[in-house]
Amino acid sequence: MDFRLNDFLQMNPGFRFEPTDQEIMVHYLQPKIQSLPLPYPIPEADVCGSDPWNLPGDSQEERYFLCPVETKHPNGTRTNRTTPSGRWKPTNASKQVVDSENKHLGTKKTFVFYMSKPGSKTDWFMHEYKIANPIQVRV
Repeated sequence: MDFRLNDFLQMNPGFRFEPTDQEIMVHYLQPKIQSLPLPYPIPEADVCGSDPWNLPGDSQEERYFLCPVETKHPNGTRTNRTTPSGRWKPTNASKQVVDSENKHLGTKKTFVFYMSKPGSKTDWFMHEYKIANPIQVRV
C-alpha cells in the first residue's frame, strides 16, 4: 500500500499516540478484524517482510502498523518473518494481555531484528499483538 505516513498520523501539537496493550487489542485490532472504523488511523505495512529501515515514517520514532500474517508455507502455521536483509527473532515467551477484569484479551510478543550476514543482533525491535478470541472481545 502506497501512502505518506504524515497523511495518517497528523495530531495536534502536544498529543502523542501511546495506546496501552489493552487499548491496542480492544480499540484497534478487534475493530480491524471486524472491518469497523478505527478511532485513529493506523497504516498497514508488510512489517515482517520488510527491512525495518525501509518502513514508512521516522525511524527514530516509535511507529505503529497493522500487518497481515503470512505463513512460511501454504498449509503451514509458522509465521514468515524473513526480510531481504535478515529476520525477526522472538526474544521471549508471549506475554498475556488482560483487561481490567483480568479477562484474557490476547498476547504480546517481542521480536528483535537480526541481520542475515553476519547474523548479528540489531537495535530494531517490534511488538506483535494477537487477539485471543476475536469474536468474544468487547469493543
